[in-house]
Amino acid sequence: MACEEHGQPPAWALALAALGLLVTARAAARLALWLYAAFLRPARPLRRRYGAWAVVTGATDGIGRALAFRLAASGLDLVLVGRSPDKLAAVSAELKSKRLGAQVRTFVLDFVADGDGDLAARVGKLGEFLRDLDVGVLVNNVGASYPYARYFHEVDEELARKLIRLNVEAVTRVTHAVLPGMVERGRGAIMNMGSGASAIMPSDPLYTLYVATKAYVDQFSRCLYVEYKSKGIDVQCQVPIQVATKLASIRKPTFLAPSPETYARAAVRYIGYEPQCTPYWTHALVGFFISLVPEPIADRMFLNRNLKIRTKGRAKDARKKAQ
Repeated sequence: MACEEHGQPPAWALALAALGLLVTARAAARLALWLYAAFLRPARPLRRRYGAWAVVTGATDGIGRALAFRLAASGLDLVLVGRSPDKLAAVSAELKSKRLGAQVRTFVLDFVADGDGDLAARVGKLGEFLRDLDVGVLVNNVGASYPYARYFHEVDEELARKLIRLNVEAVTRVTHAVLPGMVERGRGAIMNMGSGASAIMPSDPLYTLYVATKAYVDQFSRCLYVEYKSKGIDVQCQVPIQVATKLASIRKPTFLAPSPETYARAAVRYIGYEPQCTPYWTHALVGFFISLVPEPIADRMFLNRNLKIRTKGRAKDARKKAQ
């Protein structure tokens, strides 16, 4: 009471003001750090810091192809991994025609096929192929999603097997094949392609198995980041939201869904930094706004959106069967 008579605010008001100042300062610091990382922070000198060669899986289409070109422009030699010899040859020829100065080698590996031995044996051959190369950067990009949204009980055995093979087993086995060389050399960077659907959105119903496999990639990367940081190896999971690729069923780039080339420019700048990141700035903004929405409301929004996608997909399937 005496404090109030002398014009001094009560203690609780001072405490609230201090708390508000602390929260504001923290938010301002986070914003400043994000702006720096998104627009000002220089890319790592990949070849000098990590090694001469980059290995890119899923390198013949979409983000993987675009990343290969950006990594070559950054001064790295390339090993392109894909299932189609013709597509690998075409990307290799185009890279050489750009006169970027990169050596380019290709390795045919089908992560889904049952023939030619099991997957462990096929990835083992990739490890042997890479043994004498100074592999500094590994990009685990190969992956798969649903053709369109569907309930989990509608996911057939073939699709489930493909998702687990490409999104879980491939990233695990290729990383296991490449890591020993990095440990021996005491340097390296691994970038695993995750998804904002598992790391930014509270849920993505009707894409359950896809999101679950990408959540594996996120935690796999986070744990490896801690395990191998002291050995000179930087491990990262990138979690974009949507990019205009066949995987996302988006044909034309938009403000929120950039082209693979635009995304790749941002992605390469982030390699070697945070264990989890959202390199493209509009994706980060979308993630921020999603975080402001109460989870039950966000869940309902995404469920309604995906139910519409499911309806369109089933109608398209019905038309194909009728032809």
